[in-house]
Amino acid sequence: MTPGRVRIAAVGDLHCTRASQGHLQPIFADVAERADVLLLCGDLTDLGLPEEARVLARELTGVSVPALAVLGNHDVEAGRQEEVVHLLEEVGVTVLDGEAREIKGVVFAGVKGFCGGFGRHTLEPWGEPALKSFVAAAMDETMKLEKALARVRNAPAVALLHYSPVVDTVAGEPPEIFPWLGSSRLEEPLDRYGVTLAFHGHAHRGSPEGRTRSGVPVYNVALPLLRRVITDGPPLRIVEVDLAPQPR
Repeated sequence: MTPGRVRIAAVGDLHCTRASQGHLQPIFADVAERADVLLLCGDLTDLGLPEEARVLARELTGVSVPALAVLGNHDVEAGRQEEVVHLLEEVGVTVLDGEAREIKGVVFAGVKGFCGGFGRHTLEPWGEPALKSFVAAAMDETMKLEKALARVRNAPAVALLHYSPVVDTVAGEPPEIFPWLGSSRLEEPLDRYGVTLAFHGHAHRGSPEGRTRSGVPVYNVALPLLRRVITDGPPLRIVEVDLAPQPR
């Protein structure tokens, strides 16, 4: 650990399958030398099956730094997310769903998030009940994030998401699917509570960096994206956070 700073390694969209044994472990092999904490930004499994989570758990057993995760849409596909969470927590991964955890002086708030679009194109709860339910799901995820951040006092705060909170980091994907990649609703609590930075995945062909309206750095750490942009080491995004007090 660098004095006065915490090094964060982040990656998402591992999409671990039954055949992934041995393929993901090299990503984490030297993470303890490069970072003080590991963040996993959803879509940890491919179909949300416990068998896939067991493989991932074995791939993570050599990780000696604290590890935090959120689930992604693939992780809930089979409706067995509780089993997936249990298997990951057995090997020391803390899965966040609207909670906050402090590690080495930094508070990490995590939530899966949801889709719905960005800016003036954000979907509103108007019309058919199904549409209102869809928007309600996005608002529920936003409220989870807000409640987690509201408990942070005088410490750097880092948000861990699967869906993107800003349009910047989905740029590069087909514009037609932007509404399915994230929501500006997730951006609002990031700015309101002055988080230090945020990580997300989901947009495999998006852009690596963006900012919220107030200037909070946002990093897209989807593994397919990191494999394209990082050519001199394991596909992990490493960011350092200053431990100076952060009044709120």
